[in-house]
Amino acid sequence: MKLTENAARMEAVLFACGDPVDPERLSSSIGVEKGALTLLADVLNDAYSENNSALCVLRLSGSYQLTVRTEYYDYVKAAAENKKNAPLSPAAMEVLTIIAYNQPVTKSFVEHIRGVDSSGVVNSLAEKNLVEEAGRLDVPGRPIAYRTTSTFLRCFGISSLDELPPIEGLVREDFDPLLIASEEAETEDGE
Repeated sequence: MKLTENAARMEAVLFACGDPVDPERLSSSIGVEKGALTLLADVLNDAYSENNSALCVLRLSGSYQLTVRTEYYDYVKAAAENKKNAPLSPAAMEVLTIIAYNQPVTKSFVEHIRGVDSSGVVNSLAEKNLVEEAGRLDVPGRPIAYRTTSTFLRCFGISSLDELPPIEGLVREDFDPLLIASEEAETEDGE
């Protein structure tokens, strides 16, 4: 299958950027309407499948990214030998879960839930690009809030946070009302 000029442009931009590209930026850079991006991604994925390519276009929270198919991941991992791909500790998984289900949250919120200092774990997750800063709360001390990243979505094989499995028996009211109020105030200020 021969690619159209627009599909080739999309492929070039996604390849060069490496990270997920939001639809507005992608459509303006390749000169197409935002609504055409899904069709172009499908054209690229069909061409990759037809040619048994190791590549595919993923949609992550509405953004697009050119990636390697999962069956080729081990080869890339062996070549990259990246320490950031080390398995996460149980503590890191716990902190990541707290952030994913309650984001954006501060380190103090995570520590309140876990009952132990979690600064090092949050910093480690940020170094691995699984979480990122999501702004600061408008409260004394202006603490930093954290949220998950598109790398988190890709690593866990989901395209949006809506695909996270529900946690049985968990209701938001189980948490300290002051922490919830702080988080909600931050969300309103950050939008």
